[in-house]
Amino acid sequence: MANAEHGGGRDSAVDTGTVDPGIRTARVVLWLLAGVLAARQIAAVLSRSPGERLTDLETWTRAGGALQAKGSLYGAGTDHFTGTPFAGLVLKPLAHAAEQALGVGWTFGTLLLVVVLGLVVARALPGPVPRRSSLLAAPVTVSLLMVSLPVRNAFHLGQTGIIPVLLVLLGLFVVRGERFCGVLVGLAAALQPTVLLFVPLLWLTGRRRAGAATLAAFAAATALAWAALAHDSWTYWVHHVAGAGLGGPADSLANQSLHGALLRLGVHGPLEIVLFLALAAAVITLGVRRAVRYARDGQLLLAVALTGCVAVAVSPTAWQHQLLWVLLAAVGRAGRRAADRKVWPALVILTLTLPADVILPYMTVLQPLRDNLLLIVALAAACAVPFVPRADERFRTPVPATYVRPVPARWARLPLLPFWHRALTRPNLILELVVIRVGYSGYSSIRSAVDGSRATAEAHGHAVVRLERTLGINIEHWANSGLRQASWLKNFFDFYYESFHFVIPLAILAVLYVRRPADYRWARAALGFATLLGLVGFWFFPLAPPRLMPGLGFVDTVHGPQDFGKPDYGVMTDVTNQYAAMPSLHFGWALWCGVVIVLCAPKPWMKLLGVLHPLFTVCAILATANHWVLDAVGGAAVVAAGFGLVYVLAGPRRIQLPGLPSPRAATWSGTAMPTGSAGSASGAPK
Repeated sequence: MANAEHGGGRDSAVDTGTVDPGIRTARVVLWLLAGVLAARQIAAVLSRSPGERLTDLETWTRAGGALQAKGSLYGAGTDHFTGTPFAGLVLKPLAHAAEQALGVGWTFGTLLLVVVLGLVVARALPGPVPRRSSLLAAPVTVSLLMVSLPVRNAFHLGQTGIIPVLLVLLGLFVVRGERFCGVLVGLAAALQPTVLLFVPLLWLTGRRRAGAATLAAFAAATALAWAALAHDSWTYWVHHVAGAGLGGPADSLANQSLHGALLRLGVHGPLEIVLFLALAAAVITLGVRRAVRYARDGQLLLAVALTGCVAVAVSPTAWQHQLLWVLLAAVGRAGRRAADRKVWPALVILTLTLPADVILPYMTVLQPLRDNLLLIVALAAACAVPFVPRADERFRTPVPATYVRPVPARWARLPLLPFWHRALTRPNLILELVVIRVGYSGYSSIRSAVDGSRATAEAHGHAVVRLERTLGINIEHWANSGLRQASWLKNFFDFYYESFHFVIPLAILAVLYVRRPADYRWARAALGFATLLGLVGFWFFPLAPPRLMPGLGFVDTVHGPQDFGKPDYGVMTDVTNQYAAMPSLHFGWALWCGVVIVLCAPKPWMKLLGVLHPLFTVCAILATANHWVLDAVGGAAVVAAGFGLVYVLAGPRRIQLPGLPSPRAATWSGTAMPTGSAGSASGAPK
């Protein structure tokens, strides 16, 4: 099994010994990025005062802590220990180290473990691995580990969750001989008992000596701890049933196991125990069988990750620092199309690096998914995701997307950059939805964080008023006063301002995705660039809108007269930046809608609606006192820049399809190319 994993499955480029200068440069840059992330992690820990850093470690080791107390490790109060008795026995010598030296040593020791873990994972990737991937795998893996939630928790809490994972990987991929492999896995099980699930994996894949050595090492370590800490061993293994119930409340969101999920769903008592045992048995049976199958297929790292995911699910408590197994599952290849191949690793990485509320919005119907997102990903990896076997020809070469033939730029002095290849095929819907949601969460967070001071925003507001008066375009007060005098017009523009800002852009993207996927890619990219440029404006130029300018006589017709000391912006007051007015993305997004509709809609009346939407929107933002005229000009500027950047990076929208003699022969239309083509010119229309 190990030979199949490390045997000559690499590309022939590996044997040439040649390294492209671009790959070498990328490798250096990625290692620098990994170093920056590591330095940031260390600084974030060591810059905190004692009592706020390494909180679990200090709880155990400080005077009167569990590792220094003469009584039980698992005594009452907040200072009790949560690891196994063997872990307590191993950590006890650290209890008398100097506090500062222990904190620094533990932090740098954790960093060393993460780096070693990343190197081992990069070495264990299932072949064949292209030359580029093999060179870049190590720095990319270390960087992902540094930003993952389990590693960040291990750093900040001073926990040992990295050690069992590293011991298992060292045993299976580094050391020689089944006996030494079993010893390392057995020690990992002595620290985290659910690691014993690797025994069936070893046994069923023909490594019976390693499985037996694992049981022997686990029994020896546990017996040693029992001899030294008999009372604690009894408490842990018998009274607490292998540690169940230690630590925080089992129904806490931090406990991402089946047991915690059932408790959060309101199942308690004997029914919960029966359901947990039944589900755990099913997950173990299915998950271990799948792990054995992929191990026999030569994907041992994936098999290890799946077994670890099973261990996470069936453990009574699976805290965040113990979930590194889930991140390792990103090595699995799911999907036979190139457009689908990125979905699974993207979901795993986003789930293990971002809070759940960034990936799923706060909606009541989504709460069970959001509360158990890490568990769901672990269960999907262990039991559901159909990873491609190495025998499948699509393991190495998935069905590629169909790309258009490059064409000259419209202006000779505006050359195209070569790295953006415009695709015709429809992107994966799940990945698109996740990227849109995460992107919007990031946009909202940045928009709220760069609010500036009220004095600065009002000073910028007075500057805008003076400039508009100079230019003769200060029509906001006239529009606001006129709107208040016509109730029917006020109701219309208030409704328009509140209702269509998100609905219409999302509807346009949905229609383009279904009917014209190539235009969808073009429009989506332009909208993304425009939004990013808008964030730059919010950052450097906080601006108070008319409704928040005291003494100028504006009235917010949507939410009523404002208390300038504490303005009210409806339900979004606490999470929205009140001074993100320049540029107006409210108008910018509406203008983007208008441009896309005019260019893509097939009928004149649709194009007319596309023209009316930005017109109504600019009237609404001015009349309701939510934006200045120059805000709308700024919104138009960032949208124009967004379309311009797409043009510079990917060329004009009128393009040449594969197999056609001239770019005039076809426009960029998703209906012109079957999305199921094999990715070559043969799938193009003749």
